[in-house]
Amino acid sequence: MEFTLEVIPLPVTDIDRARDFYRDRVGFHVDIDQEVMPGMRIVQLTPPGSGCSIALGDSIWEMAQGPRPAPGSYQGLQLCVTDIKAAHAELVERGLEVSEPVQYAPDDGATFMYFQDPDGNGWAVQEYRRRVTEPLHKVLADLAGGQD
Repeated sequence: MEFTLEVIPLPVTDIDRARDFYRDRVGFHVDIDQEVMPGMRIVQLTPPGSGCSIALGDSIWEMAQGPRPAPGSYQGLQLCVTDIKAAHAELVERGLEVSEPVQYAPDDGATFMYFQDPDGNGWAVQEYRRRVTEPLHKVLADLAGGQD
C-alpha cells in the first residue's frame, strides 16, 4: 500500500487574505475555492511542480481529531527549487518579503531562504540543484522499483 502526502491543512485567520498571499506573492495555483459541503469552504493551493498542496478552511479543523493549531504556529514548511537565485528574484518581483539566500555549506541542498505568510507560518525555500536531472518523483519511482 502506498501512502502519499498530498494535502497539508494550514492554520490561518483569514482564508481570503491567505489565498491571495499564496496565489499572488508565492505563485501557488488555486486548485479549489468552493464550499465542498454546506458550511465548509475549502481553498486548496499547490506550488508549481509539487505533488503536495496546502488547504485553507475553518471547518477542516472541526473534522480533525486533536487540538486546533493556532494561525501562525506552523514553522519549517519547506519548498525546494533548482535555482535559488532565480526563485528569489521571482518572489521579490511578486512582492514577497523573503530573506536573501544563505549558503550554509558548499554542498547541494545547503542553501536556503525564508519567508512568512501574513499569520506568521514560516517557510523555507531550499535550493536542490540535483532536481534538474533527478526530479523527486523519478527518484522515488526508481527506489520503489528496486524494492522486493
